[in-house]
Amino acid sequence: MSTEEFKACPLQPLPIRLTHWIAVPVLVLMAGSGLQIYAAYPELGPRGAQYAWFPLQGKTPPAWLRFGGWLAGARHWHFALAWCLILNGVAYLAYLFARGEWRRRFFLPHRDLGNAISMFLYYLRIRPTPPPVDFYNGLQRLAYTSAIIFGIVVVMSGLALYKPVQLHFLTVPFGGYDGARTVHFIALWLLVLFFLNHVVLVALHPRELLNMITGGRRE
Repeated sequence: MSTEEFKACPLQPLPIRLTHWIAVPVLVLMAGSGLQIYAAYPELGPRGAQYAWFPLQGKTPPAWLRFGGWLAGARHWHFALAWCLILNGVAYLAYLFARGEWRRRFFLPHRDLGNAISMFLYYLRIRPTPPPVDFYNGLQRLAYTSAIIFGIVVVMSGLALYKPVQLHFLTVPFGGYDGARTVHFIALWLLVLFFLNHVVLVALHPRELLNMITGGRRE
């Protein structure tokens, strides 16, 4: 590929943009249906031995956050959407590795740790100027890579909940059914925190949103 052809390529290739925008509604609906399932038993831990550390025991999520109408309906939606999420995630990761995009998008500690710390200090107004960045800064790479890890944990723990006996090799590492349910719930909220942080960063850097819509162009 010539220099001119490289510069003509979009910053955000079409497959990455498509999988990104497909993931948004799927994750929102999955979170809503998951909370509807959780509302059927809003406790963490086995019955009669709930986890003392969990502060929201017995607190049902508000109706406006839930999706699916009732337990069975929410389960149907949740598991149907789960396959959409898995296929979308596999397509995204396959493209990243096939095209080598993972090198500039994934967090690599030897390359990005110092930059991530410097950027964090800049956001806290402790550092007066931002550190130099290339495609993403270290903090962005850390956030995006963490989101992928959270997503994998959500899928693995979700499969353990879906078929706890048949997929016991997944259920056991999570500490059984109740452990898998707890990990699944916590990973969901970590994804929510990532999403909220992502929205804030996009508000601070609106050009990134435009690039994710149009693809953008290299300088």
